[in-house]
Amino acid sequence: MADDKKQPDSASELDQNNVDAIVNDAQNDVSDQKDADIYDDEGRIRSDFRKSVADTLDANDVDTLNQYVEGLHESELGDLIESLKPERRQKLVELLGDSFDFAALTEVDEAIRLEIVEAIPNQDVARAIGEMDSDDAVFILEDLDEEDRQEILDYLPFIERVRLKRSLDYPEDSAGRRMQSEFVAVPPFWTIGQVIDYMRLDKDLPERFSQIFVIDATYKLVGDIELDRILRTRRHVRAEDIMNDTIHPIPAQMDQEEAAILFEQYDLLSAAVVDHNDRLVGVLTIDDVVDVIHEEAEEDIKALAGVGDEELSDNVFAAFKSRFTWLFINLVTSILASVIIGLFDATIQQMVALAILMPIVASMGGNAGTQTMTVTVRALAVKDLDIYNAGRIIFREAAVGGLNGVIFALLIGVVSALWFSNIDLGVVIGVAMIINMFSAALAGILLPLILDKMGFDPAISSTVFVTTVTDVIGFFAFLGLAGYWFGVM
Repeated sequence: MADDKKQPDSASELDQNNVDAIVNDAQNDVSDQKDADIYDDEGRIRSDFRKSVADTLDANDVDTLNQYVEGLHESELGDLIESLKPERRQKLVELLGDSFDFAALTEVDEAIRLEIVEAIPNQDVARAIGEMDSDDAVFILEDLDEEDRQEILDYLPFIERVRLKRSLDYPEDSAGRRMQSEFVAVPPFWTIGQVIDYMRLDKDLPERFSQIFVIDATYKLVGDIELDRILRTRRHVRAEDIMNDTIHPIPAQMDQEEAAILFEQYDLLSAAVVDHNDRLVGVLTIDDVVDVIHEEAEEDIKALAGVGDEELSDNVFAAFKSRFTWLFINLVTSILASVIIGLFDATIQQMVALAILMPIVASMGGNAGTQTMTVTVRALAVKDLDIYNAGRIIFREAAVGGLNGVIFALLIGVVSALWFSNIDLGVVIGVAMIINMFSAALAGILLPLILDKMGFDPAISSTVFVTTVTDVIGFFAFLGLAGYWFGVM
């Protein structure tokens, strides 16, 4: 009986059929991959989804790749990019071409973003940036070399170039750098009907906005109106009759962390950004502020650990540079603590138990100081600690340190007395524990306050100094008391 199916004419045709089958299977799997969440239960990119994308990149299958990334949010695409190997990241951008969403680069580490952007011709970068919101465009441009940045700006239309350069001229980490230059503004004498018609007909308005600003003839901000208020107001009513007078404008020079505090204080969704002449120059939105809050919190945590602005994508040398400085300073301060120990070498030689117990006193003081310092630095960052409540907070931390000192003095005193069968030794380490825990609490709050008053960042500067104080006082108190008590000084 003859086979109705057509047989392949050659081995090459058979191979081609196999390739086509593999591609068809991959394309059929795309819909299943896309229907499911691309994240696993722990919030990471699913390994099977990442592998499917990687296989598609290796096969240079543009159509299937487009199906995989189609519909992904910019943050999801950013996470996918970070999960890929460096060579595949570049290939993904190349294969997607004009369909690649450049906004995804605002969601990846700086090192990865620079690695991708620097591999793309500046003219192509300019074309992509010209289609982005100005705040996202500035976010990408600000990390580039001055030469590349200027070349990209030169490719842009004049108005867009001026708008971006104005934002880039503001200080780093300022509201002006974070603002979106596109906004909707109307004169106060317009009726709501005119405002609605303007929003319907003007094609140059931002894609998304929740607030309309009211400005005078010199572009000075006089009020704002929420969109829901406009929808509930009759067409003949004038804008100035329903605008909010309490508008909480944010100076463009204001630090982005201070701007975020204003958003939290007044429950803002967006806020006008004004220049030194109170003229409206942009708008700061809640999505940018959420990023600021996350970045500032992460920055404080890293600073407390002495790792600077290090990112996971940094290479070995970059991570080394980020950590070396404060490790070196810590080495110097550790030598100071060792000098204190050296002053009591005769005491230690007489009682070996002192060498065994020394780390306990220093460690407890260091941890207590770090606890107080962390609370203090965060309170300073969010403006919860100021001159009006500083006295009360200092007293509270000193009291907490003293109370902890007494409790742990009793515990370690009893343990030491039983361990070495020496009640006097238990008394000495107990008194030293109280002194060190109390001193650590005071150092943990006073040093950040002093550094902040002097204009230094307490998050960066406090850790090494608090640790030094607790080590020096702890060793001096314990060994000094032991030498005096046992008469071996």
